[in-house]
Amino acid sequence: MTTTNQSWDPDAYARNARFVSDLGAPVVELLAPQAGERILDLGCGDGALTVKLAAMGCEVVGVDASAPQVEAARRLGLDARVADGARLAFDAEFDAVFSNAAIPWMKPPDDVIAGVWRALRPGGRFVAEFGGYGCVDRIKRALIDALRRRGIDGDALNPWYFPTVEDYSARLAGHGFAVSYIALIPRPTPLPTEINGWLDTFAQSFMAPLANSARADFIDEVREALRPELCDANGGKWFADYVRLRFAADKPRD
Repeated sequence: MTTTNQSWDPDAYARNARFVSDLGAPVVELLAPQAGERILDLGCGDGALTVKLAAMGCEVVGVDASAPQVEAARRLGLDARVADGARLAFDAEFDAVFSNAAIPWMKPPDDVIAGVWRALRPGGRFVAEFGGYGCVDRIKRALIDALRRRGIDGDALNPWYFPTVEDYSARLAGHGFAVSYIALIPRPTPLPTEINGWLDTFAQSFMAPLANSARADFIDEVREALRPELCDANGGKWFADYVRLRFAADKPRD
């Protein structure tokens, strides 16, 4: 994944964010992988979904901008490579490009789509799910508000691209894709830890201007701002206000 001020620790990711791959079944179902197909997993992370595609008999290549995540994927026996999602170098190699929860980190988005187009064979398909318009809005607002109180422009630190259906449909069509399905899907998601773990894992870009010694207090402040909105007062269970954009698009044969 193309990131700014963001790093990925495979152990921390597995501890705080395993739900990301665990909830990927619907997009795998939309992909409908067939044995023998050659598939590119764009933003493969530690390979948790990639290995499932390989187990279905597909020839899978995983790419991710995080070297530690790629190394974790390789330990699963996968063909995983360090690559920038906005600068893919493949040429008509794949029957499908698959991506789960990775594209919001890759910018500019049109460069990502252009690289996917090049990577696909005629008749190939691009199937993905990632954060769409409105995704983690409450979390983002709390982060930006806490930074504003410190005299920092949090909007300028936002690393995410969460498009509308209209925006992403137009971008796909502009590169030649025929969109067969696209939808925004609200999905409030239970977290395996307190919101602190999510913030430690996903919100590093917002904390880049802060001294390391100031980050714990910052995270605690954001957590308390979010508690009335995202924490179940009865059981103390935390949720993230996710909205997913899921789509399937085809590269025409002619």
